[in-house]
Amino acid sequence: MLTKILYTAEAVSTGDGRNGHVATSDGRIDLDLAMPPELGGTGDGANPEQLFASGYAACFHSALRLVARQTEADMTDSTVSALVSLGNEDQGLGLAVTLLVNLPHVAPGTAKELASAAHRVCPYSRATNGNIPVELRIAD
Repeated sequence: MLTKILYTAEAVSTGDGRNGHVATSDGRIDLDLAMPPELGGTGDGANPEQLFASGYAACFHSALRLVARQTEADMTDSTVSALVSLGNEDQGLGLAVTLLVNLPHVAPGTAKELASAAHRVCPYSRATNGNIPVELRIAD
């Protein structure tokens, strides 16, 4: 339970869900959605998995930079890619995430430690913990 709310984002979905429209109350996001061709759609719009991947990548990257500051690791040119997969599971459709962490100026062992630490503090990682599989990968 949150003890103090710092920020609340509001988004509204209209139309036909995955083939509809989403917009945030502040107008920063205002876009049409379309199912990807792999799911029988046109792909002529964004989809919820892309939005979730964008949010998770940005949040995890912030958490990674936060924990890296404590070790003074060189975060120059760092990136985080989130791959959000939608697929079948026993009870219908489910999600899985792979986070690809690229720290070109950090030794692989240290990069793995930083990613693990970020995974413990990132709000998206904490929210998905035990709910969907999340794999951490360190780029070569």
